[in-house]
Amino acid sequence: MAAGRLPPGALTLKQFLRRQQVLQLYRKILRAIREVPAEQDRRYLKDWAREEFRRNKDATEEDAIRMMITQGNMQLQELQKTLKLAKS
Repeated sequence: MAAGRLPPGALTLKQFLRRQQVLQLYRKILRAIREVPAEQDRRYLKDWAREEFRRNKDATEEDAIRMMITQGNMQLQELQKTLKLAKS
């Protein structure tokens, strides 16, 4: 294989790094959901998170992906704040 050529289906460095960002966000959301006291709420939130990520898994536009990551981080912060308030 010649230098600078990627095999078909390989991710560029930018795509790889963005993918890592998305996976990290998904893991953080799932970890936060584990702290929800009610089982039914935990199940609902986990299903919601899975569906959101599944629905957007084929997104390729860089701006849209960045916007979704930003939205996801805001929702994660909101969940963490709510959990913190519930514990106090």
